[in-house]
Amino acid sequence: MNYARFLTAVSAARKPSPIRMLTEIQQRSPPSMISLAAGAPNPNTFPFQSCSIQVKNGDMLTFDETMMKRALQYSSSSGIPELLTWMKNLQKNLHNPPTANYSAEKGQMDMCVTTGSQEGLCKVFEMLVNPGDNVLLDAPTYSGTLAALQPLGCNLINVPSDQHGMIPGGLKEVLSRWDPADVHKPHSTVPRVLYTIPNGGNPTGASMTTQRKREVYELARQYDLLIIEDDPYYFLQFDKPWAPTFLSMDVDGRIIRTDSFSKILSSGLRIGFVTGPKPLVDRVVLHIQASTMHTSTFTQLMVSQLLHGWGQEDLTFLFPSSLSLSLCVCVDVAEWHSPAAGMFLWIKVKGVADTQKLIMEKAMEKETFPLSSSAASPC
Repeated sequence: MNYARFLTAVSAARKPSPIRMLTEIQQRSPPSMISLAAGAPNPNTFPFQSCSIQVKNGDMLTFDETMMKRALQYSSSSGIPELLTWMKNLQKNLHNPPTANYSAEKGQMDMCVTTGSQEGLCKVFEMLVNPGDNVLLDAPTYSGTLAALQPLGCNLINVPSDQHGMIPGGLKEVLSRWDPADVHKPHSTVPRVLYTIPNGGNPTGASMTTQRKREVYELARQYDLLIIEDDPYYFLQFDKPWAPTFLSMDVDGRIIRTDSFSKILSSGLRIGFVTGPKPLVDRVVLHIQASTMHTSTFTQLMVSQLLHGWGQEDLTFLFPSSLSLSLCVCVDVAEWHSPAAGMFLWIKVKGVADTQKLIMEKAMEKETFPLSSSAASPC
C-alpha cells in the first residue's frame, strides 16, 4: 500500500528527534555508561529509592534501587522493550494478524505504547485527517473521538448502525457517492479513513458481527480505506470464543488498532497501545517524540512486571464472561438491546424527548448520573 497518500502534510514533515534516538541507544547501553548527550538528569539525585506494590492475589511488584533509577528516567518513545515484546506476542497470539511476517514496506505489524488509547487515537487522527477530509464513522460514538476529530475541520459522515454495529449495506450506500476509480486521483474527496468501535461500543454497547467485519473490510479494500479499529473493550466480551478482529483479517495492512489497559488494569495508569502497519506506527512515534516524549517509564515497568507474572492466559481469563443486568423495573418505560461486551447500555426512554433535562433534574435527585445521547452525536 502507498501509505504516503494517507499522511497529512504535518505528519509527512516529521523527522526523528536526534536526542530521542540517543535515549534509545542509552537504554541499550550498560549501566556504567555516563551520558553527556541527551540531557538525562543524574538518577542519584532522585528522592525515591525503592518501592513494593502488593497485587490483590498476594504477589509483590518490587522496584529495588537500580530498577527505581530506571523507572524515574527517560525511556524510548515507542515504549520499554520488555513491555512491547510482551504485547506484540499477545497480539500475535490473540489475533494472528496476516501482516505479522510482512516486510515493513508492505505493512508489517508494529506497535507502540501510548499514554492511554486516547493519546493514540488523537495522534492517529492528526496523522491522517486534513481539513475538509471526509471521515466515516458510526454515530452515536465515543465523545472523545468527536472531541479529537471536530477541531481538525473534517466532515464527519455517519454510517448507519444497529445493535450489531456498522451496517455494511449502509456503508456501501454512503460510499456509492464516489467512484472507486477516483480514489487515487489528485484532490479526490473519496474518504480515506473509517473509524469504528467493534466491541461494546461507547455509548451504544453495540458489537459488530464477524460477517459484518468481513463485508466492511472488503469495502475498505475496494475504496482503499484505512480502518481505525478502536477496541478498548475487547477484553470485556461476555462470551467466548471472542469475536475475530479486523486486525485478524488484515491481509493488506490497512488496520490501525488501538487497545487500552484502562478498563482492565487501571484507568489512571494511562497505558494504551497502537498496533498497525510499521510505516504508520513510525509516524505516531515521531509525534510522541515531539510531544509527550514517552509514556511514564514507572507505569510501564509496573505493568510489565504484572503481565510477565500473570502470563497471557491469566490476562484473558481475569474478566467477566457473562452479563448480569437487573432491568425488570425498566420494561414499561424504556427500550434497549442487551450488549455483548463493554461497559455501556444504550437506553431509549419512552415518551421523553429531552433526556438531558431528565438527567439533570430527576436523575441527579436520585444520585444517579447517566449520559445523554447528545454527548455522543457528531452534530
